[in-house]
Amino acid sequence: MKEFLLVFRRDFVLNEVQSSPEQLQAMMKPWQDWMGSLAAQNKLVNSGNRLASDGRVIKPNSVITDGPYVEIKEAIGGYIIIRANSIDEAAELSKDCPILSIGGNVEVRTLVPMD
Repeated sequence: MKEFLLVFRRDFVLNEVQSSPEQLQAMMKPWQDWMGSLAAQNKLVNSGNRLASDGRVIKPNSVITDGPYVEIKEAIGGYIIIRANSIDEAAELSKDCPILSIGGNVEVRTLVPMD
């Protein structure tokens, strides 16, 4: 079985409005259910993390800039690592990802061991 990185992308939102605890709970429930389903199938390798909206980009010649950039339309919201027999199976497992219900998308990438 191979491992795949699922990268969750969504529209870039600068200075998101802070959600109430009830809104956060309602948003997290579909994610918990979906990831719980992957875990129950023994497909979840790493539950990943949500990513903050700020960051840094390091370029050649030791140039460090702030990122992500306002000009971008999408931002990476988080990631997980799953296991599947093929990239097609990994893509199929991604079809129920909650990010899709808010207009986001899932990028599926095969992880290549460094041995």
